[in-house]
Amino acid sequence: MDLGRFRVEPGSTYTFADEDAADTSGVGGKTEGEAEVAVLRERISDLQEKLHAEGRRSLLVVLQGMDASGKDGAVKHVLGGVNPAGVNVHSFKAPTADELAHDFLWRCHKVAPAAGMIGVWNRSHYEDVLVVRVRELVGEEVWRPRYEAINAFERTLTEAGTTIVKLFVAISREEQYDQLSQRLEDPSKFFKWNDGDLAERERWEEYRTAYEGAISATSTEWAPWYVAPADKRWYRNYVVAQVLAGTLEAMDPQFPTGSEEEKAAALKALKASRT
Repeated sequence: MDLGRFRVEPGSTYTFADEDAADTSGVGGKTEGEAEVAVLRERISDLQEKLHAEGRRSLLVVLQGMDASGKDGAVKHVLGGVNPAGVNVHSFKAPTADELAHDFLWRCHKVAPAAGMIGVWNRSHYEDVLVVRVRELVGEEVWRPRYEAINAFERTLTEAGTTIVKLFVAISREEQYDQLSQRLEDPSKFFKWNDGDLAERERWEEYRTAYEGAISATSTEWAPWYVAPADKRWYRNYVVAQVLAGTLEAMDPQFPTGSEEEKAAALKALKASRT
């Protein structure tokens, strides 16, 4: 798959009209897609093990999307085979009083992945240019300058050794309706239901505008955005797995080898411990 077709090029203007949320191009169908995800999951697991052992760099995966777009499902299906000791998943909720007493990026920096780790943010610092804009919690004079602050923050992380991948999980309004309906009809999914989802759905156009603005302003060479069509869950997983596997392969983590002198000294000490 050519990942470039899902990448939002830095400096370009992104609009929802650019994407087809039901797109499944490049794959023969669900069976083929799921089989490929299984292969990619193994590849991601192997690369994560090397990243963890190397212990010098990290990967941050940012997931954003409309309600019911399947961000949790993407994490489950794509990273389900990764050693949990090497992955941290953090979901950003409404800020606490302590968090509100600091700048909006304070709570994010605290949970940035340490060296050797994969960090997944299910929702993220982008809530502070999305939700606050749509709900008019702050004025434009507050949220618009945050684009520049976000770009600087992400550049700081990359310069410290963190590779950043941002994924917008794109769902159509029609598919969102179907997914929300299933939460009411399927007992195993009702726990996901939130009355607030209806209020957010009513703001679809406002969120569309907010997402278009944020993605256009913050897709950079050091922290690009990718768009994963999500009307077909299996294809969403396929795209996310392709992006993560490709990113880790480009990072090319390696197991530490040590010098011959270090190995010889360690072997000598080990043998001495037997006596």
